[in-house]
Order: sequence, then structure tokens, then C-alpha cells
Amino acid sequence: MRPLRNPVIQGVLAWLLARWMRFCFATIRWTHSNEGLAEKIWADGGGVVCAFWHSRLALAPACWPLDRAQPAKALISLSPDGQFLARAVARLGFPAIRGSSANKDKADRAKGGSQALRDGLKQLRIGALGVTPDGPRGPARRMAEGLPLLAKVSGAPVLFIGLSCSPAIRLQSWDRAVLPLPFGKGAIVWDSAVYPEGADLADVALDWTERLTAVEAAADSITGLARV
Repeated sequence: MRPLRNPVIQGVLAWLLARWMRFCFATIRWTHSNEGLAEKIWADGGGVVCAFWHSRLALAPACWPLDRAQPAKALISLSPDGQFLARAVARLGFPAIRGSSANKDKADRAKGGSQALRDGLKQLRIGALGVTPDGPRGPARRMAEGLPLLAKVSGAPVLFIGLSCSPAIRLQSWDRAVLPLPFGKGAIVWDSAVYPEGADLADVALDWTERLTAVEAAADSITGLARV
């Protein structure tokens, strides 16, 4: 049995990861760029889609101040690894919606896409939904149509969030995931958009891929984290 399939081991590791993330976030020296875009959305309230690439999932809770931003949930896959991450981020104040928005054409498969879409739209009536548009299996930094579809149907604005820290641990995963280390430099860079009226989903996905990659690259430039 893989360790993450054991609920007891999974629970312990999720608790440890949450504690580690909280410690790192508190000791990292953060730089914020274009945060005014997020501040306006926080002040306005209501639904907002928060997008960041899958490799920066472990940094994502650092960008959302629970004391002044909308309540947020994270869209996380139904895989055992996803369950582990869901338990960790829930301990940091971000309950999970389980499923995947990666491809609207696979919504009826066992990964729970159809239910995830419904639950995500319900969340977007009241608050924020965190989405990794290249997850759960990639290719890395390639956006499928699930995120644009959520924005189109909900009418909610989208925040593109570039997250970085250095030094950091790079996992040998498909996305080369970044895990924070304490007492380093961190950066959060923001951009925003709304779904263009009448636009094609595929065209929007290509444009938004470039914009999300750009804010991540800008964050890496601030911290000095090497691009891979």
C-alpha cells in the first residue's frame, strides 16, 4: 500500500505539511506586486476565480488573507495525493472541492469533473475558488478549457497569481513542484481578467496561459528562483 493511501499516515503527513507551510509563510520576507488588483476584488466581495500553476500549490495559501478577503475553497483532484493536499490546505483555512476542472469534455468521468463544476459554481456565488488549470497531471503550464469555462458560466473575475520563494525545494514531480523553505524571499504577483464576451474558450485558454505564466515568471524574477 502506498503511504498516502493509508488514512492514518495521510492525516499525520497532512498535519505536518500544514504546520511546515504555516511556519515558512510566517518567516518568508514577502514582496507583493500589483496587489491593488486583488485589494479591489476583496473590497467588492462576491465570487472570484484564483488561478495559479500546479507547481505553486504549496505556496498558494500565502496569497489569500482570510481576515479581509472572501472565504475561499480550493479545487483539488480526487487522487490519493489530492486527498492528502486537501487535508493539509483545509488546516490552513481553505476547504477543498474535490474533482478537476482540467477538461470540460471529461466532466462525466470518475474524477468528478461534473460535480466539481457544479460545486465550483456554487462557491463562486459567495466567494473565491482556487484552481490549478494545468492539474492534476499536466502538461505543466498548459491551460485546458476548464478555467475559462468556469469564468464564462459564473461571470466571476479571474485573478492570475504568480507565486515564488527562494530558497525552495524542487520535487521531481511532473510539474517540478515548489515547496517553501523558511527565512527566504517570497513574491506574489497579480493580474486580473474577465471572460471576454463572445470569445472562444480555446482562444481564451491560450491568452490566459501566457498571462498566468508571465506573473509566475515575474515572481521568480523577484526571488531569484530558477525557471524550469
